[in-house]
Amino acid sequence: MSHIRGRFQKAAHRLVVDYTSSLSFDRRLYRQDIAGSIAHARMLAKQGIISAKDAGAITGGLAAIEKEIEEGSFKFKPELEDIHMAIEARLTEKIGEAGGRLHTARSRNDQVVLGLRLFTRDAIGDTIEAVRGLQRALVTLAEANKDTVMPGYTHLQRAQPVLLAHHLMAYFEMLQRDIGRLEDCLKRTDVMPLGSGALAGVAYDIDRKFLARELGFGSISRNSMDAVSDRDFVVDYAAAASTCMMHLSRLSEEIILWASVEFAFIELDDAYATGSSIMPQKKNPDVAELIRGKTGRVYGNLMALLTMLKALPLAYNRDLQEDKEALFAAVDTLLPSLEIMAGMVSTIKVKAGQTGEAIERGYILATDLADYLVGKGLAFRAAHEVVARLVNYAAGEGKTLRELNLDEYRRFSPLFTDDVYAITAEASVSARDVPGGTAPRQVARALAVAKKIVGGFESEK
Repeated sequence: MSHIRGRFQKAAHRLVVDYTSSLSFDRRLYRQDIAGSIAHARMLAKQGIISAKDAGAITGGLAAIEKEIEEGSFKFKPELEDIHMAIEARLTEKIGEAGGRLHTARSRNDQVVLGLRLFTRDAIGDTIEAVRGLQRALVTLAEANKDTVMPGYTHLQRAQPVLLAHHLMAYFEMLQRDIGRLEDCLKRTDVMPLGSGALAGVAYDIDRKFLARELGFGSISRNSMDAVSDRDFVVDYAAAASTCMMHLSRLSEEIILWASVEFAFIELDDAYATGSSIMPQKKNPDVAELIRGKTGRVYGNLMALLTMLKALPLAYNRDLQEDKEALFAAVDTLLPSLEIMAGMVSTIKVKAGQTGEAIERGYILATDLADYLVGKGLAFRAAHEVVARLVNYAAGEGKTLRELNLDEYRRFSPLFTDDVYAITAEASVSARDVPGGTAPRQVARALAVAKKIVGGFESEK
């Protein structure tokens, strides 16, 4: 904490002042600090700890300071160390002795964590809304291309036909889990720590439940030592942000591949691509590449937090000042990544002809051929071997499965008849009509459920 007058005989060294100051980055917590201080002043007056007159002066002064900060006239002084001291010092300048009464029954330890909890609570709400925006973009793109069949991949090798909408909705499900993690994080963030003091509670008749109501918290902390030193909720947000960025990175990788000449499944909108300084033909997926790259930054924020906390004894330690930059960086990376991904997805143009050609070239109906033979009475393992040899033959002849004649089919099994040519990509996806499958009926149901989850769509008639 700061160099308190009275205990020290000399001023802090200039390097110490610069090194320990957090004002350059925690000033963004000014709204949260002021909201907490206004609630605290009202509680002190309600409990008769300070006068109503002083409380009125404090709340009025704090409101004026908030306006000064937002208008840019507030002077941040590095020697005041952090936003909390900066605001309190300015309050005393403005209203005199009454400003010094604000800190009654409060420590900077519980004041700091209160502001951080308020910030994180807001960040969670903003993040959930941004995730919803991306989910809506995915649903819109899926619905606009709900009949498009494409290769599904395993090991980045063409595997089986799937609906593009089914593929896109896989990311919807990932993002839905991200929302679940954020909502779980919110439960642990929504705890009011004020009243914990430095570590042992406070020796005043305060009303913590009143403070919780004033600030919109669902509960109050149960242990004062834990309350001032707990940063689990910050770790929870960074962990949820890391997982969400991982999902964005996976989607980015697919967009990068699909937009390449080799795949050519999609075309990116000009607004979400860049050119080359030397190669006129290039249309680079830089936005997706940057999202993929920035994922590592959020992972780093999480590791910084975990490392900072790993050996801290109770209760407060100055190491905890390192929580804010990591949290702010995670928020400031994830939110714009979600927003720009939603914009990019919403403007993607799908090349259905290219996805259809890819299906023809990849022997992608091999599993359906095996299922066809199973339907004729052959055991699946035997059918699998027959089709494997058939595919090997077709590849050697440079033919697709559709280009093989019936005699060639029957060379590998007499069970093949003319109806083998009824096996198409469309028939393949339609056959997967199980809950969670890629059949059109199942995908339509998934889209309907998704619309209800995210909202913002007109009701189906």
